[in-house]
Amino acid sequence: MSTEIKRIFDFAYLQLKNHNLEKALVTKYNGKWVATSSKEFIEKGKAISRGLLRLGVKPGDKIGIISTTNRTEWNIVDLGVSQIGAISVPIYPTISKNDYKYIFNHAEITHCFISDEGIFEKANAIKKEVTSLKEIYSFDTIKGCKNWEEIVELGKDESNQNEVDKYKDAVKTDDLVTIIYTSGTTGLPKGVMLSHQNIVSNVIDSTPRLPLDGTNTTVLSFLPVCHIFERMLHYLYINSGLTIYFAESIEKIGDNVKEIKPDFMSVVPRLLEKIYDSIIAKGADLTGVKKNLFFWAVDLALEYKPYGANGWWYEKKLALANKLIFSKWREALGGNLSTMVSGSAALQPRLTRVFTAAGMQIMEGYGLTETSPVVSVNMYKDKLFKVGTVGTAIDNVEVKIAEDGEILIKGPNVMMGYYKDPEKTAEVMTGDYFHTGDKGEVDAEGFLKITGRKKEIFKTSGGKYISPALLENEMKQSRFIEQILIIGEGQKMAAGIVQPNFAFVKEWAKRHNLNIGDSLKEISSNNRVKERIMEEIENGNKKFGKWETIKRIELTPEEWSVDNELLTPTFKPKRTEIIKKYKHLYDKIYS
Repeated sequence: MSTEIKRIFDFAYLQLKNHNLEKALVTKYNGKWVATSSKEFIEKGKAISRGLLRLGVKPGDKIGIISTTNRTEWNIVDLGVSQIGAISVPIYPTISKNDYKYIFNHAEITHCFISDEGIFEKANAIKKEVTSLKEIYSFDTIKGCKNWEEIVELGKDESNQNEVDKYKDAVKTDDLVTIIYTSGTTGLPKGVMLSHQNIVSNVIDSTPRLPLDGTNTTVLSFLPVCHIFERMLHYLYINSGLTIYFAESIEKIGDNVKEIKPDFMSVVPRLLEKIYDSIIAKGADLTGVKKNLFFWAVDLALEYKPYGANGWWYEKKLALANKLIFSKWREALGGNLSTMVSGSAALQPRLTRVFTAAGMQIMEGYGLTETSPVVSVNMYKDKLFKVGTVGTAIDNVEVKIAEDGEILIKGPNVMMGYYKDPEKTAEVMTGDYFHTGDKGEVDAEGFLKITGRKKEIFKTSGGKYISPALLENEMKQSRFIEQILIIGEGQKMAAGIVQPNFAFVKEWAKRHNLNIGDSLKEISSNNRVKERIMEEIENGNKKFGKWETIKRIELTPEEWSVDNELLTPTFKPKRTEIIKKYKHLYDKIYS
């Protein structure tokens, strides 16, 4: 670990010293991008620290931060809170009111920063039920809610700066800095305790994997910063002297990418799937030679292998495809985007091949909140890139495969434990090794491949094991299928509960002059739609053993989302919630 960096707030001070950016953090307000410099970032962070101390905040106090989108204020508050030894508790904005209440009480949050009116309504509704909560402050101007600028104003008087410095100097690298409540696919959220060292070591050890050569200076941030993946990347960007632009929203990413022209961004597989589907849809609208050329390029990209493994003739054709087709794809994504790092869920290898062939490298990695988060990641240089794997372990992190195939992790990035839960902590730790709950294998060259979730692997009544994640990932390659949950534990066969890609299904029906109805309910109960999706499933089934194949499906009449609590904030299906909500479909399949 760098001698200069021991605590997460050291990154901001080092940015000022080494890079002194005019644009460190950039957020759009009222249609205009507003930049905060390295200097202003530090000054506002100090003002927050001084203001919080004047409000009676002490080292060890828990401060909630909840924001619908990533924005400059989040990072300033994070800096101000951490450098006085207080503990930040970032919370997903979209979780239920009950989860809010549970986390606020469990963490004993004293003050909370929120972004907007929607969050204020949720947080304010439970205020009376949280005895520790003294006040809520908002980034937006909201009637009836104190504004965060009041704390900045309170901190303008610098007479207690010596107190801030004293607390800052007292913060040790192995001190607790944040509690992150994991959005599990089952049960109550668990509070993951991460120290400064956990996160700092992960930033330092992940940095060599990013192709940062000084020419790439701009990143776009949109994955929730309350998630440790994006947050760790923020510290990495700050330390590397990159300008961070915050996307306005998921819906506006397309516009923001064109405005900002980022060199780099982090993604989740769901976003890449959507980008790919929209590119393919545009290709499908072409006619004649243009259409043939487009799909010739796509087919070529699907065969991509790194390091010229396909030979010189393939590379020659790829160069032509790049000139004629892929250059337009890159232009649509701003023109400068050379690398995307993907995490949080399994990525279909075809997406890695297509985007990398098109000149936008996809670096798939693996990690968990409990490992701060990065365990392994692909990198193009030094032949550390292998499609279908999550790369090799980063420096100082050890990956071990247990006898039952579970992935175990050891390193300075492994959490301090679960907050107020020594039993659950003991369940996942064997000595220094953290039990991930994921199953995987490491090949001869050290590349890690994830093969499924230990708990989600189930047995049919015939005693055959099925790994739902592998089947789900394969089936989601169909443009007809937005989401799918594989079921069949203790049953005679595997089956699927499917959320159709309603937009694509409507387009398909229009092309074939089929009347499938207008509402999602009509579409999902239409036999022709179900038959067509089953054809896609049967095509995917060919890649699996007979006992694994999906024999029956039912379609859901609504979209699964984070808001209706059927997906986690990183867009993974919540098994328990989906099975509970669609019990009637489950029963229909197995009756």
